Amino acid sequence: MANSKQARKRARQAEGRRVLKASQRAMVRTYVKRVIKAINGGDHATAMTEFQKAQPVIDRIADKDVLSKKKAARLKSRLNTRIKALAA
Repeated sequence: MANSKQARKRARQAEGRRVLKASQRAMVRTYVKRVIKAINGGDHATAMTEFQKAQPVIDRIADKDVLSKKKAARLKSRLNTRIKALAA
């Protein structure tokens, strides 16, 4: 438990950040699940639309350091590869 005033404030800030980042991570997962659902459904047009909606969200969350930039790039790349395979 934090004993000093400064440490108590830091604990409050850390908790607020944790809650915010958890919410943002959940949002990214939701967008990714929508893309995967469209891919599994076999609908290329819907998958592309969902992927185009998900890309800016993933990038924005990576800019905020909720996801690392490399993880975001890897995630987008893997989704895009699956969508391309669906078209072929």
